[in-house]
Amino acid sequence: MAAPSRTTDVPTGLGATLPPFLAFIRIECGLAANTVQAYRRDMRDLLEFLAGRGRARWDSVTARDLADHLASLKQVKDHSGSTVTRHLATIKVFFRWLISTGKLENNPADFLERPTRWKKLPGLLSPRQVKRLLEAPRPAASPGQAPRAGRKPQPPLHLRDRALLELLYACGLRASEVAGMSLKDHHHALGVVMVTGKGDKQRLVPIGKPAQAAVDDYLRDCRPGLLRPDGRDQGKLLLSRTGRPLERVAVWQLVKKNAAAAGLLDEGRRVHPHVLRHSFATHLLAGGADLRVVQELLGHADIATTQIYTHVDSSRLKDVQRRYHPRA
Repeated sequence: MAAPSRTTDVPTGLGATLPPFLAFIRIECGLAANTVQAYRRDMRDLLEFLAGRGRARWDSVTARDLADHLASLKQVKDHSGSTVTRHLATIKVFFRWLISTGKLENNPADFLERPTRWKKLPGLLSPRQVKRLLEAPRPAASPGQAPRAGRKPQPPLHLRDRALLELLYACGLRASEVAGMSLKDHHHALGVVMVTGKGDKQRLVPIGKPAQAAVDDYLRDCRPGLLRPDGRDQGKLLLSRTGRPLERVAVWQLVKKNAAAAGLLDEGRRVHPHVLRHSFATHLLAGGADLRVVQELLGHADIATTQIYTHVDSSRLKDVQRRYHPRA
């Protein structure tokens, strides 16, 4: 039996609006599945808070209720500033939807101000640390051990791990992007991959020779051994040991596993897929890449999102200023 929804303990007048709202942002707005799930979680938090205040109708919800909810996320649940800002965005979209569908006349979310967002500098790896991580995947400890009777040898999964890590760093991919990549998205002759990012927006990203070599090794010596006759691979590029598409959570786990093997965790480093994405962008800017080019490679809709990397590599900006400004 499926677990009951967390919205079953909130008044029907509030909880009943959640399914049509989620359908709206998924179908009408075309938001990605992960974004819809984030909206779902944010709304459930809001519904639970309002249920605790005895709110039974949306027209009884005040701006003070919403402000207190956002404050509780920071003070009680210790959410980060960026998470609270995302909750605020969810609330504003939801109440605009209530107004547009005639379910509400006055919008209490209009009185909420966007907090000044604290720009936390992303975690980074140096080029040497990235090299250690990329070289961490190794063959199994006992490659010469004969498999049990009736079982075929285990494919060399270290080749898959190496291809995964190379793609994350060489192309600056999100975990969901590399997990969702299909075989047809890998264009060997052109040396590029087609990446499907947030909002199903696609972009072409050069792959680079080391990453291309790692993917070639994986496709030749590993992936064929992971395939099953039932087509469970769904045409995806990276597969699990059971032949199914590699999931987003598994991408995080594999990055952490290889970071531990490289000794990075022992040094107190927090290593996850987004750290490789941050390192990709920062190393490009440090090498002289144009900010607009990095924006395109990362798939950022707003260049302001990309500009955080200019703070990470302020030495590059100072060098440009010294070289080109007449009064430097």
